[in-house]
Amino acid sequence: MYDVSKCVAESALRDLEKAFVNFWRSSKNGIKIRFPKFKKKGRNDRFRLYGSIRVIEKAVQLPRIGSVRLKELPQIHGRILSATISRKADRWFVSLCVEQEIPSPPQITGERIGVDLGVRSLATLSNGRKIENPQALLRKLRKLRRYSRKVSKKKRGSKNHTKAIIRLARLHWRISNIRKDALHKTTTYLAKNHSQIIIENLGIKGMMKEQKISRAITDMGWGEFRRQLTYKTKWYGSELILTPRFFPSSKRCSNCGHTKKKFSLSAQLFKCKACGLHIDRDLNAANNLVAASWAETQNACHEMGGYRPPYGQCPSMKQEPNTSKADLPAG
Repeated sequence: MYDVSKCVAESALRDLEKAFVNFWRSSKNGIKIRFPKFKKKGRNDRFRLYGSIRVIEKAVQLPRIGSVRLKELPQIHGRILSATISRKADRWFVSLCVEQEIPSPPQITGERIGVDLGVRSLATLSNGRKIENPQALLRKLRKLRRYSRKVSKKKRGSKNHTKAIIRLARLHWRISNIRKDALHKTTTYLAKNHSQIIIENLGIKGMMKEQKISRAITDMGWGEFRRQLTYKTKWYGSELILTPRFFPSSKRCSNCGHTKKKFSLSAQLFKCKACGLHIDRDLNAANNLVAASWAETQNACHEMGGYRPPYGQCPSMKQEPNTSKADLPAG
């Protein structure tokens, strides 16, 4: 108890209290939140520190720990509230929570653009540009399976078992970094250069039940794509618009407006029987998103559950303010 800072135990108890309050409150409101899980040592190594925390030359000064060298020097313009130290793939990181006043950004006067998220390509824009899919998991899947087999064959508790776990964790971390890099570059480009960004309000949980495409959807990170656009549009002065959940962007012809009753997921080309238009499936969906009327898109549902409201009559989505944090590799 006396070897570490008192903030470690206090922050852990605060997190435990918050977890139980959310669990019991969710059970009363009918929202599914799992029972708090015990964080085993060695798997979820993370703790939070408060007090006198400051960034010095090539290092960060932490309570009781002292000066820790950083591989990346942060630029802090505000008051540091706390520092969270965590371990990922046998590497230690410090995340600083900083309080800073940010002025409202000027409104961007760029073009309005529709973005269709896909599996073959990460995103298809209404201007015809396609952003490639990094396929982080698919490219490393064979190696991931081999490392997983090595972990299962090692004796538990041995040094070789620990080494195999670290090797597997580093591969998972590598896959996550590849995916995040592609998502950050795409969302930053969209938020900086377009006044309005229109995307679909996808039911990702329902789509994950389809076994044929569930792994590909997980590899794409659609939920993270939307989360990043939500706060980056506030940072750069653009606007994010969500279409209604059941908007038929893929089934509707972007030329004449004819809507198909059925459209196979394997079809890459959209062929309209009414006007004879032949166009790429994802490009057709992106064109439909940007051509949708303002009344249909400005009121986008955040969560609908199993209820299907009339077309274009959804309550407005409420976006929560974001807290900026920076992961800085230590030591």
